Amino acid sequence: MGQAVMGLDYRDFQKAASEAISSMLQSGAVNKPGGGRYVLAISRIVNDTMQRIDTDQLVKKIRVELLQSGKVVVTTAVGAGGAEDKMAMQARQLRNSDEFNQSTVAGKGQMIAPDLSLSGKIIQRNVKVSKGTQQVEYYFQLTLTDINTGLAFWEGESVIGKRGSNKSV
Repeated sequence: MGQAVMGLDYRDFQKAASEAISSMLQSGAVNKPGGGRYVLAISRIVNDTMQRIDTDQLVKKIRVELLQSGKVVVTTAVGAGGAEDKMAMQARQLRNSDEFNQSTVAGKGQMIAPDLSLSGKIIQRNVKVSKGTQQVEYYFQLTLTDINTGLAFWEGESVIGKRGSNKSV
């Protein structure tokens, strides 16, 4: 993960992610009208800070919480950087192989396209508090987009603030 800055560590970002997901779940944005579950694709979580943050680990935490909520299922066949699990597509290459029982090979038209996309950003702001002291604020932002319309259904932001001397920042 990188250096801890003024007591800031990965758990702070995990907590911010958790708060954002709780807010999303409480908002009702992922309550599918008529019941059932939305299919969600995870887009990119961009780290726009001076810190090394393992965004893949944060995404996994977000996915675990979303899946455990029972409100959504998450596709691993579609993602901003390509499929997370490439096997879903690779297994389809077995369709014309005489070596495989074709009734066991995934059929065409079986994959489910996502309804929603979740993207995010972590940004850093340094705020001068007094002479010799400044506060570093990290903003963890998430956006839930309806893929069909391109409209944001929900947005959330959690703030992590750490105060210290100019030297420690």
